[in-house]
Parts: sequence; C-alpha cells; structure tokens
Amino acid sequence: MAAPGENLRIDPARLWESLMEMAKIGPGVAGGNNRQTLTDADAEGRALFRKWCEEAGLTMGVDSMGNMFATRPGEDAQALPVYMGSHLDTQPTGGKYDGVLGVLGGLEAIRTMNDLGIRTKHPIVVTNWTNEEGTRFAPAMLASGVFAGVHTQDWAYGREDAEGKSFGDEIKRIGWVGDEEVGARKMHAMFELHIEQGPILEAEGKEIGVVTHGQGLSWTQVTITGKDSHTGSTPMPMRKNAGLGMARVLQLVDEIAWSHAPHAVGAAGHVDVYPNSRNVIPGRVVFTVDFRSPELAVIKDMEERLKAGAREICDEMGLGVEFEKVGGFDPVTFDEGCVAAVRGAAERLGYSHMNIISGAGHDACWINRVAPTAMIMCPCVGGLSHNEAEEISPEWAAAGTDVLLHAVLETAEIVE
Repeated sequence: MAAPGENLRIDPARLWESLMEMAKIGPGVAGGNNRQTLTDADAEGRALFRKWCEEAGLTMGVDSMGNMFATRPGEDAQALPVYMGSHLDTQPTGGKYDGVLGVLGGLEAIRTMNDLGIRTKHPIVVTNWTNEEGTRFAPAMLASGVFAGVHTQDWAYGREDAEGKSFGDEIKRIGWVGDEEVGARKMHAMFELHIEQGPILEAEGKEIGVVTHGQGLSWTQVTITGKDSHTGSTPMPMRKNAGLGMARVLQLVDEIAWSHAPHAVGAAGHVDVYPNSRNVIPGRVVFTVDFRSPELAVIKDMEERLKAGAREICDEMGLGVEFEKVGGFDPVTFDEGCVAAVRGAAERLGYSHMNIISGAGHDACWINRVAPTAMIMCPCVGGLSHNEAEEISPEWAAAGTDVLLHAVLETAEIVE
C-alpha cells in the first residue's frame, strides 16, 4: 500500500470550527456538554452531522440501533470500506472532545480528500456509534456491542434509564431508527481517533498515542442490605449499617487494585444510598465496582477477591450482600497492520509518538472483534475527561486528525 505524501494535512481551522459548532448543541452548565444519548440534544447533534456529511457528498445510512454511516465511494465497488469514527453522545457533565473529535476528525479527513481530489480503491465511511458513554442506558458501547454480536438488539432495546424509559422507545421518539440490520455491514478496517482521557501523553510530551491494547473492564454491581434505623436512638451494637459495610468494601477495592499496580485500577463511581436521609442509618446501598487491567487473569483475580472479601466483611457485620455483573469486556489487542499504519503515519508526519494502552473502553474495542481495528490518541490537558473542563489544543486535534487521514488513506489505497 502506497503511503500518502508527508505534506498532506487537514485544515486545522475548519476542524476546530466544526468542534466548536457541535459544542453549541446540548451545552453543559460549566463550558462543556450534556448531550446524552437519545435526548433531543442528541437528535439535534445527529442532524447537524448528517447535514455536514451530505454537504461533503457522502451518503448516509442508519441502522436500527441508530448507528450512522456516512459513505464516500471508492473506485472498486467490490472493495470493503475503511471505517473511521467514534461517538457524539456525552456524559451529563461531559467535555467537547470525548468521542466528538473522532467523528468530526473523520469528517474533516473526508473534506480534505475532497479538496485535493483524492480517490481511493476502497470506500471510506465516517461513523457515529450510538450510546458509547452508557451513562443513560448501561452498559457503555451499547450499539457497537450489538453490531459486533456481543449483545442482542432486543436486549439493548430493553435497557432503561433512571426514569424507566427504554432505549427502544427513546430511539423511536427522537426518530433515529434506521432501516439497516445491525452488524450487516462488513469492514476492511476501522480507525478511531480519541482524546487520551489520561495524563500520559501530555506528561511525556508526545503528540500522538499509538494504541496497541485496550484495558479489559469489569463492572460488578454490589447490593448491601442492612436495616435502616434512627441515627440517634439506635445503640451502636444494634446497628446494621449498610453504608459502613460499603465503606469497608470500597477500602478493599482500593487495596485489591493497588496489589496489581501499576497497570490495574479500581474504584466505585456509581453509589446509591437508601433512604439517603440525614438521620437514618442506611438500610441498603447499591454501588458499582469498576476494575480494569490489560490482563484478563488480573481482572478475574480482582473480581474473585472482591466477592470473597465483601462476603467476609458483610458476614461479620450481619449484612446481606449480592453481586451482579452489569458490564465488562476482555482486554483488547489491536490489529498489528492497522497499528503499524498509525505508527508509520505519525513518523512520516514528524509527530512525536509513543505506544499506549487505552485505559477507557471505546467502540473500537468491540469492533476489533469483527474487523481489523486500531486507535489513535491525542493528549488532553491534565488527563481530565468526563468533565466539562476537559480541554485539548487545536494543534493536538490537528495532529491526531492528520495521522487518522494518513492511516485511513494508506489502508484504503490511493488511486493515482
């Protein structure tokens, strides 16, 4: 495959303008975004993306999970397409770049190809995957998971948000149920550009992260049951404090993660306490333990130690405990050929780079099961993400998109 010339670059100002325009949809309260999946804001963001794609001469396809596929034709109608993309949905207090950079970076790559009259053997497709964040409808990466055969569509449609609204009802409500069968599309390869969401690239002074692996993830929902009673009149020996049990289990979670340092991590980000009153000892708590590691054996060890240790803690305190696996995926090794295309692009363009393991889950982790896949990362300030203060520089965005453009063109094969 012929490599593109090193002088081939995207239009940084146009990319940045697109990012800022999309950020106006579903604004947050502190400078970021609240464009949760299948909300009216999500529908508005999708409509803007579709408009931009059509203006770029792309043909839009949508499947029944709402995944959007904007296609630029190739010279060989029989050649499988090269995909690039990420997601437009955000956390409730999300930033302007998480996921969005990968979608609009893909669109900018197409615009650059159009500007320069570049033709490719393989078609090229820009994708917006539905509900990557999983913040409204768990689990994360839901629609790419259905595409890859990890979940069934019926199961996905039945997922409910905190208000009891189902995914299936909400995607119909906002009008984004497409007519394509999910997963029917075949891919030559897929590339996902994303901000790092961690501090490593910035700390190392590198412009590009060449993602070789993705951490595995395990979400275990823990329910501890005690007895809610008055905080003032219940004697200490007679208390069955579910909140205290949770505190001790969370200390255990931290100890387990540290025992597998430096690559394993663990914490609980979701906590519900009942009845959540100032003068009532908690009678029930529900929380989700998030363990991650690039090694499957480590994840399994952390899961087993959590269950054994939590049972011991709760038995000693006279509390009940139940466990439910509510999400997870095995560690990912990305395709060697696609990773080499990313590394070669960074070298050709003169960008400083390093190999990196993704600490977060991404749609590419599921798509890697059905097609050769790789990821490109750019730094983010302070490693901060899933926060309205999330920030990147226009230069970082441009560098990542330049590498995306080159890796995709090399894989899609430029026609002279």
